[in-house]
Amino acid sequence: MEGFPERGKAADLGQLQSTMHSIELACTSIQMHMNSAAAEATILSLSQTSQPYQACKFILENSQVANARFQAAAAIQNAAIREWGFLSSDNKRSMISFCLCFVMQHANSPEGYVQAKVSSVAAQLLKRGWLEFSATDKEAFFYQVNQAVYGIHGVDVQFAGINFLESLVSEFSPSTSSAMGLPREFHEHCRKSLELDHLKTFYCWARDAALSVTNRIIESDSAIPEVKVCTAAFRLMLQILNWEFSTTAFADGVKQGSDSPKRSECNLVQPGPAWHDVLVTGGHLGWLLSLYGALRQKFSCEGYWLDCPIAVAARKLIVQFCSLTGTIFLSDNVQMHEHHLLELLSGIIQWIDPPDAVSKAIECGKSESEMLDGCRALLSIATVTTPSVFDQLLKSTRPYGTLTLLCVLMSEVVKNLMTNNSEEETWSWEARDILLDTWTALLVPINRNGGNALLPAEGKNATASLFALIVQAELKAASASAFKDDDSDYLQASIVALDERLSSYALIARAAIDVTIPLLTRLFTERFERLSQGRGIIDPTETLEELYSLLLITGHVIADEGEGETPLIPNAIQIHFPQNLEAENHPVVILCSSIIRFAEKSLEPEMRASVFSPRLMEAVIWFIARWSCTYLMSREENRERNSRNILLKFFGEHNQGKFVLDIIVRISLTALVSYPGEKDLQALTCFQLLNALVQQKHICVHLVALDSWRDLANAFANEKTLFLLNTAHQRSLAQTLVHSASGMRNSEASNLYVRDLMGHMATYLVEMSSKSDFKSIAQQPDIILPVSCLLERLRGAASDSEPRTQKAIYELGFSVMNPVLVLLEVYKHESAVVYLILKFVVAWVDGQISYLEPQETAVVVNFCMSLLQLYSSNNIGKISISLSTSLLTEAKTEKYKDLRALLQLLSSLCSKDLVDFSSDSTATQGTNISQVVYFGLHIVTPLLSLDLLKYPKFCYDYFSLLSHLLEVYPETVAQLNSEAFSHVLGTLDFGLHHQDMEIVDMCLRALRALASYHYVETSAGKLGLGSHAAGLKDPGGNFKEGILSRFLRSVLQLLLFEDYSPDLVSSAADALLPLILCEQSLYQRLGSELIERQANATLKSRLTNALQCLTSANQLSSTLDRKNFQVFRKNLNSFLIDVRGFLRTM
Repeated sequence: MEGFPERGKAADLGQLQSTMHSIELACTSIQMHMNSAAAEATILSLSQTSQPYQACKFILENSQVANARFQAAAAIQNAAIREWGFLSSDNKRSMISFCLCFVMQHANSPEGYVQAKVSSVAAQLLKRGWLEFSATDKEAFFYQVNQAVYGIHGVDVQFAGINFLESLVSEFSPSTSSAMGLPREFHEHCRKSLELDHLKTFYCWARDAALSVTNRIIESDSAIPEVKVCTAAFRLMLQILNWEFSTTAFADGVKQGSDSPKRSECNLVQPGPAWHDVLVTGGHLGWLLSLYGALRQKFSCEGYWLDCPIAVAARKLIVQFCSLTGTIFLSDNVQMHEHHLLELLSGIIQWIDPPDAVSKAIECGKSESEMLDGCRALLSIATVTTPSVFDQLLKSTRPYGTLTLLCVLMSEVVKNLMTNNSEEETWSWEARDILLDTWTALLVPINRNGGNALLPAEGKNATASLFALIVQAELKAASASAFKDDDSDYLQASIVALDERLSSYALIARAAIDVTIPLLTRLFTERFERLSQGRGIIDPTETLEELYSLLLITGHVIADEGEGETPLIPNAIQIHFPQNLEAENHPVVILCSSIIRFAEKSLEPEMRASVFSPRLMEAVIWFIARWSCTYLMSREENRERNSRNILLKFFGEHNQGKFVLDIIVRISLTALVSYPGEKDLQALTCFQLLNALVQQKHICVHLVALDSWRDLANAFANEKTLFLLNTAHQRSLAQTLVHSASGMRNSEASNLYVRDLMGHMATYLVEMSSKSDFKSIAQQPDIILPVSCLLERLRGAASDSEPRTQKAIYELGFSVMNPVLVLLEVYKHESAVVYLILKFVVAWVDGQISYLEPQETAVVVNFCMSLLQLYSSNNIGKISISLSTSLLTEAKTEKYKDLRALLQLLSSLCSKDLVDFSSDSTATQGTNISQVVYFGLHIVTPLLSLDLLKYPKFCYDYFSLLSHLLEVYPETVAQLNSEAFSHVLGTLDFGLHHQDMEIVDMCLRALRALASYHYVETSAGKLGLGSHAAGLKDPGGNFKEGILSRFLRSVLQLLLFEDYSPDLVSSAADALLPLILCEQSLYQRLGSELIERQANATLKSRLTNALQCLTSANQLSSTLDRKNFQVFRKNLNSFLIDVRGFLRTM
């Protein structure tokens, strides 16, 4: 585009006007949707032009088009960040001063977004030079801002000054800072500096600005400009309180929160003792509460006021003050924090009390925003204090505690939900979620040592009443959903989706567990009896839905989720029941026994048909799975007589445990056999219930002795019904049954059990694949189905290989080696079957490879080679360009899944060199795994394409394997033929420019390994990468650069000229150092080229010095030890900060 000044030359007025006109025309064209591409190119050229500052300044000062001024500000921002390295100190300072002056001079401009952009530019440029500017420079900038914020130049300028500080704080905050192409250390230095030296000052400026306009706002009966100043000051104060402070230590006795998931956001404010005088003893909290209270009273008749900006900003700030915690409250004055919270609660309580009146007012049209903020304030207070302190806060001014208020408030919300049973989320939905999070914050165990939060008697009684109301509401919702034909939220809500809310309900129930357990027992018994008495007379649908809801609630109350570990009996149940109870009279035993007896009724065909719908059975199976993890045959019991041991002993192996276990197994078999097609029910049975039972060896000992378990195993082997299960469920069931073999008395018995369970399936595959007419009948559906099912079952068994059963599973896989190869050839066009074959082999090899003796390893390796060869011969060139787009996409997806399985196979083989449990792990006669991988790479690489690497999971697996191979077996990769090596390194080049940082990091690690191998080998007089590293002439006679030379260029190009995450700089340094050592002459030449391309003499000298320091500073040597890598990382960081900015303008 013509009209821009050349670098270093003054622009005349005509050029500037021409440039301005072009940008204005481009902005207008975009708004009018006319010739947008050309207009965007014009605007882009302004940003990309070297030193466009005169033109941008002219546009900002003279253009009448607001969008043109906005684009000019953006161009200053982009150009200045790009060219920062060669701007003079005076230019940098004057540019920031110009932006600040422009904002102040045009403070009354109606185009606020332009002012905001210029403020943002000033903030970003100030941060870019933060580590360069002297304290005097910074004070000069901030003096100008301070004068504005204090209102010396009027209200509009005061507003503009506060907005600038808001932009500045945002720019220095890690979560909202702009990308500058600089290392993370730069941003961290800036953040620490601002926090230490200026952040508190900015807060005081904002506070004083708000104070200066308070009286005028209160006295005025109409909207005045001071309102926006006060609102902006509140926003800035809130932003500063949300800062990620470095000081995160907690004062003694201060609650540290919990790891429980929350639906509502609650950020703790922990600025440290340096802020004590400003936030705690400064007195402006009382002023803030008084201001809000006065305005609230003044505009009480104006319904809109609660949602106007100043009201919203003030409430947010007040709520944030509730989260203030940590060492800011001095440890020798524990009452200080309580006094702070009491002051807040005294101001906030009018937002939420009395709850019934507040709820009624909202239903009559009042805004709910204030009430919701009151709930958020309670959440914040609950997060930073303990239940006892929380409850005591209100007792100093009311006859009841804060817990009682919380219960009453929650009750009103629940009543509103019951009354307005709407599927649309209303204010009461949001209030319920916030208040449930408040309960969670209060009732989750305070410490990680298992202690429980004990409530005072008054709070406990209120909590019991609240839980009764919650259960009533849930039962009402369940009952109302029974006859709805539409897909209501309640019917569609899965167990998992309800889990979060039910977990909070459970915490409330446990706070009054001695009351709530009998309540649940009574409710469950009533509905059980109602079903029994009304069979054939009363429609049971409503009752069944209520039972479904009760099972979910009860399961959460009496047991926790295991999350991979055996959950303990909840502390509330252990503590709050008498120690001298007989087991039969224990409330939890009574409740659990009632539910188990109810579940046992599902074994009766008539009851199953009339009562136990698939949906109800899902809840039954879910409950039993959750309950059994905690209570069934636990090994935690001891001789002490307490509530915990009473429960564990009652359901232990010497009491009712075996009887209940037998019932559970029979119910599981019923769920699998009697409910065909119910995938959700079968998934719960296979993945949760049965899988959980076999995880504990002492339970497996009893399982394998049960007739019901043998019935399950026989049904699995022979029942056609179970062949109709989802294949993933069949795989899980096979894995579970094989895992139960750990309960056998010895290894021989375990192996025999596995052979009996799986042997006939292997025999079927052997016989089927040996049939002379197998190829002709293989494509029939009644053949493909059992073959697919058996492969999935074999995969499930293979994936559970353990030392006790390893021998039997090896024999199982060995017996089907030839059939698997036959199946792979016969079903080469059936992608689903091919995938099942590959996944079985992967699971088998992965489970076996670490245990195999040398001869067995050789057998497995040869089998894998045959498999790879066969797959390769059947699949090279399989994807044809003549296919339609949809078929091509489908073919690529199938190929992606197959190749990912092959990559996993190669990774499993690699693991033999890392983990080997065989008796002779050092035997020399064993097959060299690296040779297998070498062979596998030759077979797999022709099947790879860059398109396949666009699949994220495949891409990750491939580069993970490649990185591992180059780090562990670089000599093997070096032996690849030229074509395969080029293909592998071509994918490495692709990965180096991938958008996923983890992929790029793995590629850089691979490059480090490759270059380090070559450098170490050649330094010892060996060949290293040989011809791959040397430059060669291609068939056309053109010189082709060596692979290390190519990647040296690529890494330098990435670091100096491309966009990347600062977190990659260390990995890039580790790759760059050995590349430079390998290709020192090329590095010198590339450096010289960079220097010669630099026309500016000052920058040329600066670049020369930087390149020199990169390879010599801090005593860098030519070794590849850990210390040298650390030194080079430091050198590279300094180098990039110094030169990257101006190099990107070349």
